[in-house]
Amino acid sequence: MPKSPKQKQKLLYLARYFMEKTDENHVVSTPQLIAYLEANDIKAERKSIYDDIETLTEFGFDIVHTGGPKGGYFLASRNFELAEVKLLVDLVQAAKFITTKKSRELIKKLEQQVSSFDAKALQRQVVVSDRGKAINENIYYSVDMIYEAIAKNRKVRYHYFEWDVNKEMKLRKNGDFYEVSPWLLTWDHENYYLIAYDEEAKTMKHYRVDKMLHLAISDQERVGKAEFDNLNVSELSKRTFGMFAGEKRTVSLLCSKALTGVMIDRFGKEVALREFDEEHVLARADVEVSPQFFGWLSGFGNQVKIHAPKDVTLDYEGYLKKILKLYQE
Repeated sequence: MPKSPKQKQKLLYLARYFMEKTDENHVVSTPQLIAYLEANDIKAERKSIYDDIETLTEFGFDIVHTGGPKGGYFLASRNFELAEVKLLVDLVQAAKFITTKKSRELIKKLEQQVSSFDAKALQRQVVVSDRGKAINENIYYSVDMIYEAIAKNRKVRYHYFEWDVNKEMKLRKNGDFYEVSPWLLTWDHENYYLIAYDEEAKTMKHYRVDKMLHLAISDQERVGKAEFDNLNVSELSKRTFGMFAGEKRTVSLLCSKALTGVMIDRFGKEVALREFDEEHVLARADVEVSPQFFGWLSGFGNQVKIHAPKDVTLDYEGYLKKILKLYQE
């Protein structure tokens, strides 16, 4: 009897079966493997199965054999453990910059990293909500294109939009293209940001990737390397709020002791802290003074007070008065 054209694919079929159909709770016997192969038009004998399993093991598959009446073979370890895949699924669900459609596609691919039995358990925990998700489907490819531009040392050009009251995209700069030198992509406050050098403004700026349209790689080389080399990205993310830029200042915040951990979480363990009195600590940090910074402060009510400098204190007071005036009127 001539060999089946699929005979050369025998090892591939076995590898796929072990990855998809086995785990420590689901083993497969030699007769089951023979039946599976024959169902796929591949002739197999018991001895050849043993040889094939040995070949897969030598190649790197962690195939374990258990004895006893219900014994058999199973794949004991994979590239990702189930707990790791669950963590990645949670991150994909939570990420605002990934659209609902792309979230479901990515989770489907992550499910392929575990057995079909564990994949079913993952599907029961997956709930991808539209709330808060990006709607720009191109963001996934924009990120890839920006990385390509950085690798090729090229500028990028794109339209940048904002939402109007009719929930429609409105292009900034009257529809003119932005052209900047990309240096880094960073993920901050659940959004992807491009950190790039604006040659016209002669400064480093950041742009939300999900608000970019019609992105393309320019044929012009990047500029601004010296400015990027002098930029401390870690410090930038600590001192900005929602990636909104402002005037960089060193401020002292008088906080309730209960907020000590909050200050460390926000500004890092390097933040200067000292005890002020029995109930308060004084935290000193570099921040970009902006309405977003003031909004962050106001969320703590009377538990945080700007202690210094005086002009920032007055600016914050003016910010609060404008809000209060809205309600007084």
